[in-house]
Parts: sequence; C-alpha cells; structure tokens
Amino acid sequence: MTDLSMWLEATGALAGAGGLGYAKVRAPRVYWSLVGLPVTWGRFTITYRSTMDVCGLTVQPSRLRAFLTKNVAHREVLPVPPKVRRVRGTSTGLRATLRLPAGLEPADLVAASERLRHAWGVHSVTIAETKPGHVELRMTGYDVLRRVQMPRGARPEGLAVPVALREDGTAFVRDYRKVPMALTLGATSSGKSVYQRNLIKGLARLPVALVGIDCKRGVEQSAYAPRLSALATTPDDSASLLDVLVAEMESRFDLLSLHGVSDVWDLPEGVRPVPMVVLVDEVAELFLIASRKDEERRERIVTALVRLAQMARAVGIHLEICGQRFGSELGKGATMLRAQLTGRVVHRVNDKQTAEMGLADVAPDAVLAAGLIPAERPGTAVAADSSGGWTKIRTPHTSRAEASAVCREFAHLVPDFPALDPFRPHVPADVNPLVRGPPDSLITLWSTC
Repeated sequence: MTDLSMWLEATGALAGAGGLGYAKVRAPRVYWSLVGLPVTWGRFTITYRSTMDVCGLTVQPSRLRAFLTKNVAHREVLPVPPKVRRVRGTSTGLRATLRLPAGLEPADLVAASERLRHAWGVHSVTIAETKPGHVELRMTGYDVLRRVQMPRGARPEGLAVPVALREDGTAFVRDYRKVPMALTLGATSSGKSVYQRNLIKGLARLPVALVGIDCKRGVEQSAYAPRLSALATTPDDSASLLDVLVAEMESRFDLLSLHGVSDVWDLPEGVRPVPMVVLVDEVAELFLIASRKDEERRERIVTALVRLAQMARAVGIHLEICGQRFGSELGKGATMLRAQLTGRVVHRVNDKQTAEMGLADVAPDAVLAAGLIPAERPGTAVAADSSGGWTKIRTPHTSRAEASAVCREFAHLVPDFPALDPFRPHVPADVNPLVRGPPDSLITLWSTC
C-alpha cells in the first residue's frame, strides 16, 4: 500500500510538472499567473533595495535624514532608492509605482532597464512617467508579442483606435486627437496592410468620414468601399480628390473664423463638422512620374498633401500615410511632408536607411530595434512619435474579409459630403467586394511566431 501511495504521489508530481511545462509554452498567461507572478513578486520584494543600489539608482540621503537615522533611530545611514508606492500583478506582468527621490529622473531608470530585467528575471522592463516625480515600472513576465491577445476593454472610442499590442502588454492606441498625422513604413509581407486593416476596422465603428487613396487600382481599399466616403485609385483621381479635400479644409477654417475659435473641437456640437481620416496606401505612387506631362499633377498632389499635413489638424482632417520607403529620392516635397507626420510606425524593412527615414528624426534609439525585426514575425513594428519615446508593437491578425464585414455592418455611418459624391465608390447591392483572406499558412505563421 505504501508503494502504491508513493507511486501515486510521484505520478501526480510528474503530471503537475508536465502540465506547468505545457502551460508555459501553450498558455503563458496561465503559467505566469500560477508560477511566474508569485516568484517574480517575491524576488522583487526581497532584492529591491540591493538591486537599485547595484544598478546605481540610489541617492545619498539629505543631511536631516542622515542625522535622524544615525542619532535618533541609531541605524546605519544607507543610500535612498525610489520609494515603492504600489505593486500590483497583471495577467502579463508586474507593475510598481515608484516615487523618485531628489537627484533621480525617469531617464536614469530607462537607462538601467536592461539591468533590472536580468536582475528580476523578466522578459522586459519599461518605464512610464505618470506624473512629476512618479514613474511606473512595468515588468513583462513573458513574450506577449508571440501570441497577440488584445487587452479586455480595448475598443474604439472618440478618435482613439487600439490597433496593436505593446511589448508591455498594454494596447497601442492610435489617437488622432494626440497624434493627428502618421506615417507607416514596411517591406512587402511585413504586416503593413494588416495594420491598416485593424485601423480601418476600428475607425469604421466611429462617427468619422473615411477617405481612401489606393493607386494600386484599389486592390486593397476597394474591399472597404461600403464605409468609404471617397476612393481614388489612380494618380489623376487622387490629385482631384486632394484638391477637394483642400477646399474642404479652407471652408472649415472659415467656419472656425466665423465662431471665433481656433480648433474644431471648440465649436458647438451642432455645427461641428465630422472628423475625416485620409488613408493613403503606397504613397510613392503619388510622387513618381513617368513623363514630363505628369510633373504638373505631381506638384498638385505634393502641394495638397503638404498643406493638409501642416494645417488640417485644427479642422479635424487627419492623414494616415503608408509606404515601403519614403525618402528624398521621391523628389521635391517628400522630406517636407514626412516632417509633418509626427506618428511613426516602422515594420520590418529591407535596409537601415528605410528605418532611419521613419525613425531617425523622432526617436534615433529606435532605428536599431526596427532593423532587428525578424521576417518570421509578421505584424511586428516599432512605434514612435515626436516625444522621443518608442515601443515595440505587434498587430493581431485581421483578414481582409473581417475588415470588409465590419465596413458593411457600419456602412450607415458614412456622413453626407456632397463634394465627395463624385469619388464615392460604387457598391452593388447584390455583389460583395472581394474578401478572400490570406492563405492558411500565413495565418498559422502569424499566430504561432
């Protein structure tokens, strides 16, 4: 009987260990909640002061504190680390709110984040400033970008659309109120189109006007026609459409002047025009010319895009520009336009120069990270803005069929813009757009890498 009990106990222990090993690979959230979180929390609590001291994140105490510690408390005077205000666990990691002592700044913790990651045995450590003198130390227990699962409650609202997952387990939100103009770069099959699908899928649910410019004869954006207020599929049509958008921008400025305000969101709700997002796919097609007779059209396009990028934010018109490369080789106006696109998302690129085009002027430290994105991880990108901050993100896979279905579902939200009627895409009532999804092999690759 004793042998049987020992055998059952050993079998149970082996089964439990095997189950945890399986969960670590196939269900990392479960493994983290059961094993990783308690272990990391304990390690953080026990080694916090010594780790901060070794990493150079302590300061000498003030004279008053040193005097009281030595003469009143009769204790040894030790360097002061950031004070831990709160620690809480999440389904993907551990977060600690710290109050910085005088002499430390968030940049000091950012510089030591790699050392902290190794000291506490976590996948990554990121630092976010919450208010002056306070930071949130975000530890991620495992590679959350391997299997992308958007956080619960991440849904479009206002002019903010969650489109990807950040490496700290939070949602990457494309907020047009904060970052009105953006540029997305990436090589073929890097996930650029899927990023745009997630964006359109979220925007389609909001009360905004969507305008598409797809000079690849509309092969990508034609599927979203039911939700588009306008669609241009050739450079000539794009030039005419952009002229209309510039005229719309000028009429909105007249409206602002009439009401004595400087921003569309200061207008009364009853007279406030509908926000508009202009989605440009493969911007290089708008800049390239085949002959001299195309130069005039190119000048019209470039001038209109630059004017929109410089001024349209105040009147609720936003640009979302995508391309494989976007540098000075496209000709006059390209660099000027790029400088106005403050939001940057760079997927896997074919050369370092392309990564520099997208990131060097806003977040130089992110260029190296963009160059290291593997081809086996489609949808992975580096997101940055003019604040200098950057993060690695990955877009959840969304098929063309899913995005198209959402556009059809919310087709009733298309606002009334008489000036855009000539460019309104025709959608036959009995014919659905082409909605074939990608090969099963690509979906498998996306979900397992």
